[in-house]
Amino acid sequence: METPKIRIAIIDDHTLFRNGVAALMREFDDLQVLFEADNGQHMQRLITEYPLPHVVLMDINMPVLDGYGATCWLKDNYPTVKVLALSMFEDDKAVIKMIKCGACGYLLKESSPAEVHEAIRTIVDKGMYINDLVSGKMVRTLTTPEAAPAFSKNEETFIKLCCSELTYKEIADQMFLSPRTVDNYREALFQRLNLKSRTGLVLYAIQNDLVKL
Repeated sequence: METPKIRIAIIDDHTLFRNGVAALMREFDDLQVLFEADNGQHMQRLITEYPLPHVVLMDINMPVLDGYGATCWLKDNYPTVKVLALSMFEDDKAVIKMIKCGACGYLLKESSPAEVHEAIRTIVDKGMYINDLVSGKMVRTLTTPEAAPAFSKNEETFIKLCCSELTYKEIADQMFLSPRTVDNYREALFQRLNLKSRTGLVLYAIQNDLVKL
């Protein structure tokens, strides 16, 4: 039985680049390019005319409706559609803002086709793609958490420390708790938030404004 293909769409205002990415992605047997759009508003029209894509490759700097606005719109209206940012920008602000808007991964336009393919597959399989670019930006820019009434004080502290480079043992030491207790916090949060990894918890914290950037 043939494995269902991963449906993708490509949103970018540079026609040659967009067409080139589409052609390269069609070289992978497990991908199906549904449509291309030249800005977020164009995407809004086309998305109703095709089956929903699994992953949208999203540029940031576009006229009419840019990548930030288009990603927020997808998150609100089609939350099952995952966004992989594909941009020229590599500054901290752009990366973190796209993640806060709902992007599940971020690649530079200079990435190889194999890297883009790997990111798409990882997002479909695991819900997110955290590469060195994204993890580095998150670690450098995260500071202290804002008040989050849904979490206890210790859970807030644990989330804050997870957004650093500390190991779980070092987090336990800073919280004056045993490693087992910290493991219990981690597993409880993973279960409550339906997450599978620490990077997923950091991503959740950014997207839901639980941390101040």
